[in-house]
Amino acid sequence: MKKEIHPADYRFVVFKDISNDEMFLTRSCTKSRDTIVYKDGNEYPLVKMEVSSFSHPFYTGKVKFVDTAGRIDKFNKKFAKFTAK
Repeated sequence: MKKEIHPADYRFVVFKDISNDEMFLTRSCTKSRDTIVYKDGNEYPLVKMEVSSFSHPFYTGKVKFVDTAGRIDKFNKKFAKFTAK
């Protein structure tokens, strides 16, 4: 391997799917301000995600709407005048 081309802060990080609270531990150099105590009792940096393999319809086989900011309601209100006709 070539020296000095890899990130120096490559470490264990917990990724958490906020739509269903599933977590997994892997190595990453992603920046994070949050930390969490994982199942093994150690504290790791935390990265929050809206969609992961735990909630994505391709992997789960189920269709699930992830509405974190009222986007579906906003869309329905915006286009309600077209469907009323």
